[in-house]
Order: sequence, then C-alpha cells, then structure tokens
Amino acid sequence: MTLAASVAGAAYIVAALLFILSLAGLSKHETSRRGVAYGIVGMAIALVSTVWLTAAQAWGDPAALVGLTLLVVAVLVGGAIGLWRARVVEMTGMPELIALLHSFVGLAAVLVGWNGALYDTGLTGTLADIHHAEVFIGVFIGGVTFIGSIVAFLKLSARISSKPLMLPGKNALNIGALVAFVALTVWYVVTPELWLLIAVTLLALALGWHLVASIGGGDMPVVVSMLNSYSGWAAAAAGFLLNNDLLIVTGALVGSSGAYLSYIMCKAMNRSFLSVIAGGFGIEAPSGDDADYGEHREIDAESVADMLTGASTVVITPGYGMAVAQAQHGVANLVQRLRERGVDVKFGIHPVAGRLPGHMNVLLAEAKVPYDIVLEMDEINDDLSQTDVVLVIGANDTVNPSAAEDPGSPIAGMPVLRVWEAGNVIVFKRSMASGYAGVQNPLFFRDNAQMLFGDAKERVEDILKAL
Repeated sequence: MTLAASVAGAAYIVAALLFILSLAGLSKHETSRRGVAYGIVGMAIALVSTVWLTAAQAWGDPAALVGLTLLVVAVLVGGAIGLWRARVVEMTGMPELIALLHSFVGLAAVLVGWNGALYDTGLTGTLADIHHAEVFIGVFIGGVTFIGSIVAFLKLSARISSKPLMLPGKNALNIGALVAFVALTVWYVVTPELWLLIAVTLLALALGWHLVASIGGGDMPVVVSMLNSYSGWAAAAAGFLLNNDLLIVTGALVGSSGAYLSYIMCKAMNRSFLSVIAGGFGIEAPSGDDADYGEHREIDAESVADMLTGASTVVITPGYGMAVAQAQHGVANLVQRLRERGVDVKFGIHPVAGRLPGHMNVLLAEAKVPYDIVLEMDEINDDLSQTDVVLVIGANDTVNPSAAEDPGSPIAGMPVLRVWEAGNVIVFKRSMASGYAGVQNPLFFRDNAQMLFGDAKERVEDILKAL
C-alpha cells in the first residue's frame, strides 16, 4: 500500500467516526448544532482525502489526470449547486428537496454499477462471481432509489396527484418483481451478459415507480424516511464496487438509521413496517366522507384572544399549514405573551406533523421556542383532557378523531393528538378542505371546536394585536 493510500485510509476512519458523532449529536435538540458541525467536518475530510488520493495516483500519468480534472470539476459544480439550493429553499420545500437529493444517490449507484460491469477488473473464479453480484445488486437498489425518489419529489411538490396508484394485483406485482430480480441475479452471476443488466435496470425503475406511486399522500413522511434508507444502501453498494471503506460505512449508517427512523414512524402511525418496504400504504379503506357532521362554527381573532387570556393551560399543535404560512415566529411571540401572563403553554408535536420527520421541531427551533415546552405526542396526549384551550395551527390528519373512532376511515388506527378532549379547540385553517390524506375531519364540527379561517400568520398577528 502506498503512503497516499495509507493516509487516505486513516482520514476515512476519522471521517467515519465524525459521521457517527454527527448522528449522535443530531439525536437531541441541545447537541444538534454540534452534530451538524461533525457531519460537515467529516464530509470535508472525506472529499479532500479522495481528491488528494486521486491526485497522488495521477501524478505522472496523463490519462489519470483526466479523471482528476473531472473529479475536481464535479466537486465544485456539485458544491455550488448544493450551496445555492440550500440558500434559496424554504422550510416548506425541504421535504421535496431531500427526496430529490436521494434520487442523485440512486443515480450515482446505477452509474457506478454500470461502470463496474463495463470495466474489465481481471477477476476470475469466485471473486468474479462476487463482483457480478455486487454490480447487479447495486444497480437494482440504485434504480429503485432513483425513480422512487423522483416520484416522491413530484408528489410532495404537487406536480402529480398525491393519491395512491391502485393497480390490480399491486402486491403480486411487487413480489413478482423481487422474484424476477433474484432470478436475474443468479443468471447474471453465472452468465454476465449485457442484456441482463439492461433488464434489471428497467425492472428496478419500474418497481421504484410503482412502490412510491402506490403510497398515499398522508404517508409521504415515512416514504421520505424510507428512501433515505434506500439511498444509504445504494451508497454502500457503490462502496463495495469502488472498494471504498468510507462509502460502505457511511452508506450503512444512513441505511440503518433511515430504516430505524421509518420503523419508529410506522409505530407512531400504526402502520406495518413491511408494508412500507412493499409499497403497501396505498390500500384505502372505505371513507365516511359523505357523512353529515352538521355545521361548523366560526370565531374571530378577538374572541380567541379573550379565550386565551382567561385560560390557565394552552396547548398548540402545529402542522404543515403553519410551515406554509411561515407563522412560527408569530406563534413564538404569542407563546411569550401568554407565558408572561402566567398561562402554561406547551406544544404537542405529532411524529409525522408536516411532510418530513422533525419538520415542526426545526420550525419552532428556528423561532427560538424553548425546547422544554415542545413535547411529543405520547408526552402530551394524556394532558389534553385537562387543557383549557388547544390551538390547532395548520394541522389536519394528525388531529382527526376518525383515526380513533371510525374503523372505516383510511387513517383508522393511526395514533393522533386527542385535541377534542380539551375544553375548547380553535382550528386555524384557510378553508374547510380535507387534509393531505384526503379525509374529512369530524373535529371541525364538534361542539367544543371553532374555526378561525384565513392565513395562519395573519390570524396569529391579529390575536397578538387583540392581546
């Protein structure tokens, strides 16, 4: 092993340790900044080490200098695009941006796999068979991740309908595709012909499209998390092909952490973890949307201010609507005003509030809301029955009583925030339209619920003026 390879290997170990520390830091609000810093430093070390190792190998080799030039250009172009997108993207656009970034990882894995197939490694015997299996598996995982992430991006950005695609025998199609993949893999290992690689690429693209297209909009937060896991395994597969230990470790970290996060979210939504992998979320139960829930009641900002002034306990349950309206700063000011008046204010965060895991937590942290009053669903649910007023700001499906009371609802069994148990519920919404899952919410028609229509940011400001 050359000196350059030894130094790069040591740098990769340091980078891998920093990535592990990054994940540990991101697990808590208090250490999240440190976790991000660890991740940035680790990635910088990885990039610099790779460029340096490539430069050392290319020294005195004109042909290798072309590869080095392409590498430097790719890093600069990619870094410039990433910096630009990070500066201009709004928090409401983060879910679809992340889904789109996952697609790049999948595409890279496909390209690395094809390169591994077309490049003559000189391997023979068992080593050649292992290499062919790595190529085939890497292309398949990358293809599923690539096209699945594109479909998720299109759904999250409302470029296509969020409704699930319901093809006849959808589960049989998924299982058939996996069986075909296994058979093609064995065939390719025995006889590595190019048409088999083309076939598995097309199969992976078709399966990735069908898996995500079959999933309804209400379950997209879990889809983004699962695609994160897929992108990790795709990166690990590319690492095996490139003989890059850091890529293998990093891919395994991303893949396993994404899978575990998906499992946690599935438990929070009362969904089957296996159904996520199989794209089985699209099965819709009969809906009771045609039911007559009666008439809703409206309230104005001044009346809400009076109600909050006379309350002892207030819980705020935010949702994607708060992110769209950019109302988090006004909500933070409202919380500060109420706490100065002696009102006990807390936040109740559903695990899948918004379109991305942790979406609401990031928004509230951005607005400088104290961490100690931001509680998860399981921590706040038992307190809601003793709460005077609940402000539902832009949330819909996560506070829908149908999940707990209507077995025929498409979201039946999904754990929700039981806001209807509070003394009074004020729902901030632009209209009476159903939520992202397309399910009507009987909460809006309850005797203790009133609707405050309009832009959430403007209505919060009206309440602040009234206070």
